[in-house]
Amino acid sequence: MTDKILAAIDIGSSKIASIVGVKSADTEDLRVIGFHSATSRGVKKGLIVDIDEITMAVEESVEKTERMAGHKINQVFVSVGGPHISSLNSHGVVAISNPQSEIVEEDVNRAVEAARAISISNTRQVIEVMPREYVVDGQAGIKNPIGMTGIRLEVDTHIITASHTNLKNLDRCLSELGLNNSGFIFAALASAQSTLTDTEKELGVVLVDIGGGKTDICLYVDGAISYSSSIPVGAKHITNDIAVGLRVSLQSAEKIKLHLNHYLKTKKDAHKKDTDLDLSQLNLPENVSTVTLKSLTDGIIAPRLEEIYKLLEEEIEKSGFANAVPSGLVITGGGAMTVGLIETGRRSLGLPIRIGTPTGVTGLVDELLSPQYATTVGLLLYGQKNIIAEVGWKNFNRILRDIKLGNSVSKIKEFFKQFIP
Repeated sequence: MTDKILAAIDIGSSKIASIVGVKSADTEDLRVIGFHSATSRGVKKGLIVDIDEITMAVEESVEKTERMAGHKINQVFVSVGGPHISSLNSHGVVAISNPQSEIVEEDVNRAVEAARAISISNTRQVIEVMPREYVVDGQAGIKNPIGMTGIRLEVDTHIITASHTNLKNLDRCLSELGLNNSGFIFAALASAQSTLTDTEKELGVVLVDIGGGKTDICLYVDGAISYSSSIPVGAKHITNDIAVGLRVSLQSAEKIKLHLNHYLKTKKDAHKKDTDLDLSQLNLPENVSTVTLKSLTDGIIAPRLEEIYKLLEEEIEKSGFANAVPSGLVITGGGAMTVGLIETGRRSLGLPIRIGTPTGVTGLVDELLSPQYATTVGLLLYGQKNIIAEVGWKNFNRILRDIKLGNSVSKIKEFFKQFIP
């Protein structure tokens, strides 16, 4: 068995990160051999608003990653997120094809397909169908029914859909760069793969990925994903608030935010709210030299965090699983490093909160082991877990399911392309 090369692109509102990993036949670990992060352009709140800008930004990131890895990138997993994401839970029922024998994979696939047969708008596209639990002859809570005996098989699935237009724009961007899309993966689902523990998923937990322009949410109950959503508020809104509150430019506000983080990590008197924060070393064009910690953290940053937590609380209530998440929140993404995030969250929601840092990879990981790259690492781990085995046939099934009149030729081309070296 040869080593398998996996590549992924995390397309966000503030950054575009490309990553390449190797899955060796000798070890379980996924080894990162190439990585690059570039400033995002042409994306707002998870939606493409300028296809030429995003194409150039992706090209820059991919080229530098290829140079570091020493490998040409052909197939990539791509993250999607933002307010255009929605989800629903669906139920499928089938009769076992041979009641005298065991349940086989074909029966499971038929049950999932039955659950997938839902009516959605033609402006939406299904990007993920995940079984939550199986029921065999009335016995619920089964995670894997293959090998069991029974007559009737039921499955509860979680289905994530996204804007068809946005996915087509992403596909066009990739095809212009000669990249084949191995699959769209919801950003919060990828982050969950790299940051959550099995215990947290079993007990019930909410994964919150705070990006630049949006916050993606995944809620797990009994070890299975049960609700997905996204809200159009992110870390850039905090930067905007600092810019308005201190009457400085957005670039200066970003510098002040980063300087505040550094100050609170390194200074012993950082807990004193009446301390003045010296900004003279930042050489800001607005000539703002000092600001009190209290006015910055309590007056500007905390109200925006409270708003984000209020929106999160509404989403958790909307899911119907508000009483099923004793593990609380795991917060990741670039916004997870915001000052006062955990304290404000515990006060607002009354739930346990921790910052999620990616794990599960080796190699060039010095820069990667930070909350802002949880989705980037998670894309590789999710791709390895779900698609690396029999990639051709799984893609083939996906392509056949997605074929519609008018694009069938391009879908068939996509299938045969993956066998061309």
